[in-house]
Amino acid sequence: MRSCAALATIAGFAVCESLGGAADVQMEAYTERNETKWEFSLSTFTYLAQHARDYVNPSFTADYDRLHLEARYNYEALKTGSVWTGYNFPGFCIGKDLEVNVTPMLGGVFGDITGVAPGYSIEVSYKKFIKASTQGEYFFDAGNNSSDFFYSWSEFSASLPKADCVRAGLVVERTQASGNSDVRRGPLVGFKHKCKDKDVDLTVYWLAPGSREATFVFAVTVEF
Repeated sequence: MRSCAALATIAGFAVCESLGGAADVQMEAYTERNETKWEFSLSTFTYLAQHARDYVNPSFTADYDRLHLEARYNYEALKTGSVWTGYNFPGFCIGKDLEVNVTPMLGGVFGDITGVAPGYSIEVSYKKFIKASTQGEYFFDAGNNSSDFFYSWSEFSASLPKADCVRAGLVVERTQASGNSDVRRGPLVGFKHKCKDKDVDLTVYWLAPGSREATFVFAVTVEF
């Protein structure tokens, strides 16, 4: 009888421990879900061209866990907007210091041009102070197949490990918004500042320096 009672007691403890562990796992999963928050960014890119029309390219993004939403204006062409939805793949590391984030997207374009565009956003960082990013799309024109076009914006920049609020690097752009479909390159200088619970990034780009297509771009991005 005593041995049966002892076995029953041990079994009871095992069941309680199992239920307690399952409850802890469920509570951790519930806590993780509750800790997931929306993340937003608002940016404006002001283009000041030497021999072309000046314009502003605003964009807005919203991210919730794996969901990515985005809206742009004057990106594919002037007087043209686009809305996007995408999937944020979990970031992964190559070795200890190289981190990669990938987001495939699909967008609808409307305005002076109309169509659909599959796109992507890729970010790579090394030890947090060397960063490369590229954002691109292939636009399929609904009215004219000859107007299909590949758009992209890519950056490579570096900052000092103890002064990561300042960065410098290179930018490469391919767009038709300015009326020129050529690829343009140039230097960039950026400054990041934390204001309360918001990150503010100020960056100056100089596209095609020394040419007739020379353009200064002043960008302001607020993340909250």
